[in-house]
This record gives sequence, C-alpha cells and structure tokens, in this order.
Amino acid sequence: MSGMSGVSERPSQLEPVDAVDVTIVVDNAIDILVPNTEVARPQPLVWHWTEREQLRAEHGFSLWVTITRNGRRDTLLYDAGLGRDTAAHNLSVLGYDLSDVRAMVFSHGHADHHTGLQGISGELGRRRLPLVLHPDAWLERRIVFPNGTEIHMPGPSQQDLDREGWQVVEERGPSLLLDNAVLVTGQVERVTDFENGFPLQHARTADGGWEPDIWIWDDQAVVIALRGKGLIVLSSCSHAGIINVLEHARRLTGIDRVHACVGGMHLTGGLFEAIIPRTVQELVSIAPDVIVPGHCTGYKAAALIANQLTAGYVHSNVGTRLHFAGVAAADVSASGSGSAAASAARHTSAQ
Repeated sequence: MSGMSGVSERPSQLEPVDAVDVTIVVDNAIDILVPNTEVARPQPLVWHWTEREQLRAEHGFSLWVTITRNGRRDTLLYDAGLGRDTAAHNLSVLGYDLSDVRAMVFSHGHADHHTGLQGISGELGRRRLPLVLHPDAWLERRIVFPNGTEIHMPGPSQQDLDREGWQVVEERGPSLLLDNAVLVTGQVERVTDFENGFPLQHARTADGGWEPDIWIWDDQAVVIALRGKGLIVLSSCSHAGIINVLEHARRLTGIDRVHACVGGMHLTGGLFEAIIPRTVQELVSIAPDVIVPGHCTGYKAAALIANQLTAGYVHSNVGTRLHFAGVAAADVSASGSGSAAASAARHTSAQ
C-alpha cells in the first residue's frame, strides 16, 4: 500500500529526506537544566514554570518523529510509553497536535512501549491510521528474574486496537511508511556473537504454559536516510542488540554511514553489563555522529558511551527535541559520488 496510508511492502526505494525532528515524548529521565546544543533543544524554561503542567518520566519510551521533504512535513509516533495517559499528557504539555500524526509503529510487544496508546487513541479518535507491528508483538510474556521475581508483560490487545480505529499492519519483514521516507526494519537479523537475546523471558503457549522466548523477534527499529548525512536509526529497546540493529539498517538500505542512533540499548542490569565494553567498542567503530542512549541503556553503559563518543553524545531527556538537518540537494549533487550523500541514493532489496 502507499498514498495517504504510506505503507509499502518492500523497502526497495527508501527516499532521502531534508530534515528529521525527533522529540523524546516518554523516557526514564527528565533534567530541566540540560543546556541547548546544536542538535538538542530541551523544553524551554519560562518564568511561571512551576504553574504549568509538568512533563512526566517513567520506565517507558515514545518518540514523535517528523520528517521534512521538499517543504512538506509528515509525522509518525514510534511507541507510546507505559502509563495509559503519559504520552498523551506529555504531548499536550509540549503543545503537539495529534492530528498531525499519519502513522504509528510499535517497536515490540512489551507493555512499556504500547500501553500509552490508550490515552493517545482517546485524543486522536478513530482515523484508521496504519499501525505497524511484528506478529510476535501480540504474545503474552513474563520475565523471571534470578531471585524468583516474575513480572507480567502483556502484549497489545488486538480487540482494543480495532475498537480504537487503528489499521493494524502485521509485518515480519521490512516496510516503508510516509511515502517511502521511513523504513521499519521488521525482524532484525542476529549476526553478532555477543548479543544473545533476553534469557529471562518466556512466552505463553497455546496450552496455557510457558516456554523460553529469548530472542524477542518482534524487536524492530525505524530508519530514515538524511540527505547527505547518512542514516538516522531509532531503536526503542534494541532487544536484538544495538549492533545487530545498526548493521541490519545498513544492509537493508545499502547506506554505511550512521549519522545518528537514538533509543534504548538494553544494557542495564547484571545480565547485560558484561557486554557493555564490547558493545561500546563496536559503537566506536561504527562512529555515529550523534548518539542518544536512553530508556533501558542504563547509567553504566551511558557513562561509557559518553566517555568514548564524547563529541556525539546527547543526554536523553523527556521533552527534548533533536533536530537533524540534511545537506541541500544541490550541494549533494555538486559533491559528486563516493560520499555518504551519494550512498544515500543507493537502495537494496530487503530480501
């Protein structure tokens, strides 16, 4: 499908865009004193700041993603956070208009990435917008910690999504949104020898029991080609492993350069801390110009990333808008072949 719904079956024609604006709607932290940078603009401070509605942080993630191409701006939401009204509340505080949204993407089926859609749907109304997810996102799951603690991880409700008016698009493979300007990776190929899934997770079986579900195959990222700069890769939780995610994005697009990497890298907790050094080593090799580790990355991994990729590190902060400007088309043409801009025009079939 294409046109207003903007969904295409194969990502063979990912088109570069002129600019990308990513607002962190939901994340684990708020710091109102973070200064502006060339890329990042936190929510502005005002005289009467104590009297206005406040942004909320929680263990969840949601991004408001706006692409600009040929003077036209289009917006999608990537995940919806955990609290039923957190994302909707924060969008209202930020002054964003949900009528601008053209599509929704779920990174995977964990509750801290989809439950907030309830509040968004209540504000949005029944508009039959596409919502892209992997079929495994529906799975009911649990996490069993080494100390015996169990937590329930319900997937989204198909009945609720139908009632709320979403056009659900189940896709295992990659697909395109917003008229070929945004790539949803679909299931990420696992190629590294150190990113080994989530051994603590189980999925409900047809007979009501539980079975190991370590790979979280529904994990998927959003990828945009920024003209003349390279890829913008948004990955909410990176259960596939952030290096696998970045390499998969490069393979799908044929674009080697990663301009920005934004999102959770799931390196928090004792189970994953052992792979922090190797992960950061690989990130240094990939060398994104901007890196914004958030959500489940954890403070130890974020600190090492900030130390090793100092120039590109940006603190993930609820309410912050990240602005990525591409190179003008005329300048890209003048620069000739062999640059990242030239590679941005190359596209490969997804399969």
